[in-house]
Amino acid sequence: MNRTPPVDNWATDFDVLDAGYVADPFPIWEQLRRGCPVAHTARRGSTWMPTRYDDVTAMAHDVDHFSSLEISVIPFDGTAPDRPLLPYGLPPISADPPLHTWTRRLLLPWFSHRRVDGYEAMTRELCAGLVDGFAGAGRADAAVDYAQQIPVRVIAHLLGVPSELSDNFTGWVRDILEFADDPERRQRGTQGILQFFLDQLDRRRSDPGEDLLSELLHTQVDGAPMEESLVLGTAALVLIAGVDTTWSAIGSSLWHLAAHPADRRRLVAEPDLMPLAVEELLRAYSPVTMARVVTQDVEFSGCPMKAGEKVLMNFPAANRDPEAFPDADTVVLDRAINRHVAFGSGIHRCAGSNLARMELRVALEEWLRRIPEFHLAEGEEVAWAGGQVRGPRVLPVEFL
Repeated sequence: MNRTPPVDNWATDFDVLDAGYVADPFPIWEQLRRGCPVAHTARRGSTWMPTRYDDVTAMAHDVDHFSSLEISVIPFDGTAPDRPLLPYGLPPISADPPLHTWTRRLLLPWFSHRRVDGYEAMTRELCAGLVDGFAGAGRADAAVDYAQQIPVRVIAHLLGVPSELSDNFTGWVRDILEFADDPERRQRGTQGILQFFLDQLDRRRSDPGEDLLSELLHTQVDGAPMEESLVLGTAALVLIAGVDTTWSAIGSSLWHLAAHPADRRRLVAEPDLMPLAVEELLRAYSPVTMARVVTQDVEFSGCPMKAGEKVLMNFPAANRDPEAFPDADTVVLDRAINRHVAFGSGIHRCAGSNLARMELRVALEEWLRRIPEFHLAEGEEVAWAGGQVRGPRVLPVEFL
């Protein structure tokens, strides 16, 4: 893995993989907003990072100057093994219109309110079973034993693949997103996902099911079958985007409730607050940062951006901007006006937001129903991952 020097100046040399930034980025964002709201670094290529709500959302809507063809926060160091198989990347998230438009339209019905309502009973049963597995032990790793076990099984159900492979999926997704600065692990994760889906598509050609993979494989576009590379990329996106992002949101929310007993007890006493609380926890602990590529020289907020440079769409920082959210660094469970951008903004707003919200809500409800009193394990560290997706990877908690 590459080792980079420590950061001396966050405005001119930021590093999203810096250990201090990953563990506690909030004071760094506040410092930048006051002094240099669009930071720059030359690490891993010339890259800009806006930290204000208005700047982030303006860039997200400006698809002419900021393209989604390269969305990875950390560039792949070496020969990307996915390019021959995925010439279009992971559409729709890595595509500009018009490819983005029709690939996104294919996914939306699978994440509609009606479909998501149909997944809730299965998700609730899964969460209840997980909690039952450790409730009597008096302690658990809320990340490993719980948060990381939920989205991967829900996504497996949606894709029509065996839930027994969840550990494989988890390992591959972590290799790609969590160890982005380690070319060997990143390549291993990419190849694992692609080979798995290639095998699954071969089976569905002759034996289709009622799942997303089968539907994509048998979709007609302009009178012809959808290209296999597009099917492969879209399936890979659903797995990658639907797993780490949601388990990070669940884990961060449980971390907050473990560390803030007044909020936890209020949510237990006032369960009707849960919908508002879910939105507020998403705002305060937004997991995802996405990248854009500058398509042509442009000056933005006084910054001379050159074609080919990268911009990090720091949605988590935008959601902590005090100009957009009063008491932005305080979790207000009943915050009524909450235009957060945890799911992005503009044409690339997350297609799976309904599913993520349901999983987070159900995960918290089932945990609090069985374990209303819990706290961070004394003397044990919480380990956070960052870069593309920030969330706790180790979260020891204790309870009665």
